[in-house]
Amino acid sequence: MIFTFARFVFFVCVVLIVAFIILYNWGAQWAIFTSVALTSIPLVYSCIILVRLQKAIKLDSVETMTLPGGLWEEVLFRLQRLVNSLKQRMLSIEQQHDHFIEAFQASPNGILMLDQNDQIEWCNEIAERFFGLSFKRDVLQRINFLIRRPEFIQYINKRNFEEPLLLERMGPNSSLSLLLQLFPFGNQRHLLLVQNVTDLQKTDAMRRDFVANVSHEMRTPITVLMGFLETVQTLDLEKSQRDQYFDMMMSQAQRMKSLVEDLLTLANLEANSLPAVTNGVNVETLMALLRNDAEALSKGKHSFSFKVQDPSSLLGDEREMLSAFSNLVSNAIRYTPDSGAIDVSWRLNAQGQGEFSVIDSGPGIASEHLSRLTERFYRVDRSRSRDTGGTGLGLAIVKHIASRHQAQLIIESTPGKGSTFILRFPKERIAP
Repeated sequence: MIFTFARFVFFVCVVLIVAFIILYNWGAQWAIFTSVALTSIPLVYSCIILVRLQKAIKLDSVETMTLPGGLWEEVLFRLQRLVNSLKQRMLSIEQQHDHFIEAFQASPNGILMLDQNDQIEWCNEIAERFFGLSFKRDVLQRINFLIRRPEFIQYINKRNFEEPLLLERMGPNSSLSLLLQLFPFGNQRHLLLVQNVTDLQKTDAMRRDFVANVSHEMRTPITVLMGFLETVQTLDLEKSQRDQYFDMMMSQAQRMKSLVEDLLTLANLEANSLPAVTNGVNVETLMALLRNDAEALSKGKHSFSFKVQDPSSLLGDEREMLSAFSNLVSNAIRYTPDSGAIDVSWRLNAQGQGEFSVIDSGPGIASEHLSRLTERFYRVDRSRSRDTGGTGLGLAIVKHIASRHQAQLIIESTPGKGSTFILRFPKERIAP
């Protein structure tokens, strides 16, 4: 500041000296003209600098502007530093803003920001997909004008956001279940979070169906057992009749035992998603065990063919392999009428994959049922399944065992012509 003032005083002194010399030599008129001319030089220079500065501001290039000399150099240097600092801060804020937007966009949940009038200030792409919105089109639109579900409008109007709201049949094809909740923030603004709980709803529905199915399956044998027990307790029965009732009770108890064992097996398989061990399993030995069990279950009512076309061993868990193969064979026996034929075989196909197949001459299965056969407790004919002692869990167990052995369960069936069940194992599961 002192240096600037000194320069100003020096300039004034120079002008006065020049004016005094001209006054002494050429008179007052020329002295006044010279004084005004000299004084106008810095003003013209300042005007030129201001014009350049104005142009630089319009072009947003103040920080690259060439610095002039004199007093303006320090002023413009400080201005350039200030502009650079502001731009750096703005760039940093924009980068942080972009990072927040990217994080919100990456969120699996829908996010909408609403102002004090419930108008949309911003939303991410997930929210757009959930509600069929377009941010560019719907910005500053009231949310209750765009989501017209009565329960949502009531939720908004009540202004009680402590509990979330579940909306069914939302999203594309009305196939989503969405859990919404509003959270106040800032100056009477709200953040609407939307979570896709479709899978949770399906899981909960499956759990309820599972409990209902288990209860239904257990209720029948328990009811029969209780009826027979009351009969034996209250009536004086002959030994032959009492033995008959005991045999019936034993049959129902065996059915409950089979159901519990299958449930435990299925639970263990579902809890262990790791690949099965790679122990060598002798297929010929498994075939011999399957033949014995099949003939015992059939009691001479069916004709069997067991073939091992290739003696290669499987790499897997022998107990699980036996369970899967046994389920396929026992299903064929239960659903094939008396005098029917069942062919069981093991072979290597042209690609070197192992195939265990069970072909029966039963009534066959309609195509609409094939995709659901591996569901727990799913039956094409419920009454026949109960009569033959099935639990409805066999194919579900086979599916999980196949998954643990990287195998594929293939089901082919033609109504009236029988069914074919194939377990296809990859080459990696075939012993050299």
